[in-house]
Amino acid sequence: MKNLGQLMKQAQEMQGKVQEMQERLSALEVTGRSGGGMVEVVLTGKGEARKVTIDRALVDPAETEVLEDLLVAAINDARGKADARSAEEMQSLTGGLSLPPGFKLPF
Repeated sequence: MKNLGQLMKQAQEMQGKVQEMQERLSALEVTGRSGGGMVEVVLTGKGEARKVTIDRALVDPAETEVLEDLLVAAINDARGKADARSAEEMQSLTGGLSLPPGFKLPF
């Protein structure tokens, strides 16, 4: 039973580390850009939108489709960066332990 106690202790430590990682990701901000930087979107490490910046040259009622496409591209760029940082954090937390695809902590 000594091993079970050690396992429980490790699980509690891991839970604390996961909590810390989630707090860091909430504070992390990543910026996605599109249209050569004419559209910028800032997301948290958890994917929550914080800010959108649009170059005034793009604000033309006749060009709304272009602006919409650029916003989607900037959001996707920022989300990809947030996901990459999240994966880096998880990798450092698990000490390089390879988790199955789609497996996310906490459970």
